[in-house]
Amino acid sequence: MSKVTVEEWTARFRAIGLDDAAMEQWHRLFERENPEGHQEFLKWLGLPAERIAAVRKHHA
Repeated sequence: MSKVTVEEWTARFRAIGLDDAAMEQWHRLFERENPEGHQEFLKWLGLPAERIAAVRKHHA
């Protein structure tokens, strides 16, 4: 399976009408309901460990 970039994922969210606030809400929900899954998703996107930690801290 080929990788999907953060930019591609964001473009898909925008294509279905999500704005920055909705994407923030999505991340917060994901982190709250499935923190391990959120971690794995961010790894799947290819983010470095430091950025994953920052994203998760921001959305905790």
